[in-house]
Amino acid sequence: MRIALGVEYDGSAFCGWQTQPSGCAAQDALEAALAQIAGERITTVCAGRTDAGVHAVGQVVHFDTTVARPLTAWVRGTNALLPRALAATWAKAVGDEFHARYSALERRYRYVLLNRPVRPAADWTRVGWFHLPLALDRMQSAARLLLGEHDFSAFRSSECQSRSPVRCLSRLEIERRGDYVIFDFCANAFLHHMVRNIVGCLVHVGKGRHDPEWISELLAGRDRTRAAPTFDAAGLYLARVVYDAAWGLPEPSSRGTFHDLVRMSGD
Repeated sequence: MRIALGVEYDGSAFCGWQTQPSGCAAQDALEAALAQIAGERITTVCAGRTDAGVHAVGQVVHFDTTVARPLTAWVRGTNALLPRALAATWAKAVGDEFHARYSALERRYRYVLLNRPVRPAADWTRVGWFHLPLALDRMQSAARLLLGEHDFSAFRSSECQSRSPVRCLSRLEIERRGDYVIFDFCANAFLHHMVRNIVGCLVHVGKGRHDPEWISELLAGRDRTRAAPTFDAAGLYLARVVYDAAWGLPEPSSRGTFHDLVRMSGD
């Protein structure tokens, strides 16, 4: 039996998603809890691996099991065994042909940037921060140059293991909500550090260090060393993974003030 599971977590509590020998990863905690519910070893496959400090409110995983349990057991039972920074949000039985990674049509990330002179305190692990004023129109102009299919080598980590640097970025929208600047990204897939590297470059444009056209130069040059430093992980959220409606997976929902900042709509 194959089960698809919705997952959310506070990335500051883990060394990333992917399992580690020390057991510090979100995957380690989730598999240990699922194994107790199943009474057998469980191995999960996720839609998108996240780095240390990166959060998820719309992560999707799947796992196979030989035992039958009520779907509530995979959610409420698992949550009773998980650390507070990690929770299952829904469970659904799916066919063996479903794959959390390969069945995904697109992934949506949101970066939440606090843009004010004073650094955050209560939310310092949940938002990025930049102290100087940012020109939204300049960043929006630069963002439009990134849309479509490109070689994103200039925005790719040196540790990236993807076979190809080519990705199709279908959405990159930027809006201001009070002191927050919200970056919404949608693509078929993302390279390692791609979102955080793009945010860093857009911030450079927004503060006036470069003109928007600099982004086109970076794309053409394909040289990571010419781009801005990787931005802080704290503001990045895996907001949603989109699948064919035929799978019948639950839609993500907003649940309050902060979730309004980190969850993306279904459009």
